[in-house]
Amino acid sequence: MSLRRKIAATFYVINSLVSVGLGGTYLFCGSFMPYHAEALGRRWAEVEPALQILLGALMDVAGAGWIGIGVATLILVAVPMRRGETWGRLLIPVLFFIFYIPTLLATLAVLNGTTATPPWYGNAIACLATLAGVLADAPWR
Repeated sequence: MSLRRKIAATFYVINSLVSVGLGGTYLFCGSFMPYHAEALGRRWAEVEPALQILLGALMDVAGAGWIGIGVATLILVAVPMRRGETWGRLLIPVLFFIFYIPTLLATLAVLNGTTATPPWYGNAIACLATLAGVLADAPWR
């Protein structure tokens, strides 16, 4: 791989590993995050059981999504990107942007619509890292 592609791959692998880690955190945490408590104005124990089930299910879906995007992009970096296949080099940033732009917008909505301070900057960093990766790789050339 060229140096530019190695730089892009580094951005993508870091994004992928962080995604898998976040996914595991959300999938196995057992309650919502502190910023969720801030947004709702109550602790997990104060939430009705039916709402706990619903929120837990939504967190499981989010966690599975993070793990899915992380695993998929790791495979794409390891196989088609390493081989220099244009389709794989284009698909990686497309998948990251499809996942992380709505995730960023959702966290910004929570930030602007509640008293909570969600970690929106993590999603912004993931988008910027993806942009840096695709610009470094320039798979359209």
